[in-house]
Amino acid sequence: MSQDFEPQILAFCCKYCAYAAADLAGSMRLNYPPNIKVIQVPCTGRVDIIFLLRAIEEGADGVYVAGCLEGECHFVGGNLRARKRVNYVKKTLAELGIEPERVEMFNLSSAMGPRFAEIAIEMTDRIKKLGPTPVCRLAG
Repeated sequence: MSQDFEPQILAFCCKYCAYAAADLAGSMRLNYPPNIKVIQVPCTGRVDIIFLLRAIEEGADGVYVAGCLEGECHFVGGNLRARKRVNYVKKTLAELGIEPERVEMFNLSSAMGPRFAEIAIEMTDRIKKLGPTPVCRLAG
């Protein structure tokens, strides 16, 4: 594997907590890998299974969903629905022979800017160890 592999990671972040935490991380000038592409969603409960699978299919090396702390979702149980969907996608990927570690769910509050940066670093390190997505190798 190439030492200069920079994974492409997609992050679905809820508007009220995770996206606000990302904004705080930026305001605090915290360093984290620039390969994280953040997509703001009104609630992680709106992130469908097909979005996660399509991201992998389209070549993302990793995908994560970041929502409110459990029990504190602004839309009551959206983050709990999202966790179930993420777990379903992880199971589906495993059945397809793709590492389920490429998809993850995180919970954080809007005041957790440093944690957002840690998650970005953690996911980047994880995906670097796994290497490029096998989907592109199969399709190419």
